[in-house]
Amino acid sequence: MRVFIMSIFSNPASSTPADTAAYIAALLHLLGDNDPVVVLRETPAAVERLLETTPAQIATRPEAPGKWSIRDVIQHLADSELVGGFRLRMVLAHDRPPLAGYDQDLWASRLRYRDVDVRDAFEQFTVLRRANVRLWENLTADDLVRVGLHGERGEESLEHMRRLYAGHDLLHRQQLERIRVSLLPVTV
Repeated sequence: MRVFIMSIFSNPASSTPADTAAYIAALLHLLGDNDPVVVLRETPAAVERLLETTPAQIATRPEAPGKWSIRDVIQHLADSELVGGFRLRMVLAHDRPPLAGYDQDLWASRLRYRDVDVRDAFEQFTVLRRANVRLWENLTADDLVRVGLHGERGEESLEHMRRLYAGHDLLHRQQLERIRVSLLPVTV
């Protein structure tokens, strides 16, 4: 039997400021010295390769009770891309705009991730990512220091946001692979 514990990468809406700071630090650590735009640009292809090597029936199965499936993670990436694209545009177009947080678990439940076709979720993610990468890769030095005021995390620059989103990609790419491997039949 597998035991799953909350990790530093769990970021429930009820997180304390210290938990949120640890989560952000962990995402930035995952990114390390990698170019965030390269990570953002490459993630759709990495997810597509994973889907191509994953039997369809596995994509909808969670790795354990109460955990997400591959489909759920990909829909989360699509929704995160929608939110991130909106935040990017707000900070580019407005001076110090407020940026709302959201509860990813409520989104998964109330937006019925369990009813989404995994290929539709992937297509949504890919289209949104393509539009956002066009903006992320063309930001100027002046753009990168523009800030928004996140309701939970405070002031965040576009440079910081870009690095967070890239770290978030790497986190979920690892999660997708872990889920896939954990559900594949064991061959001897």
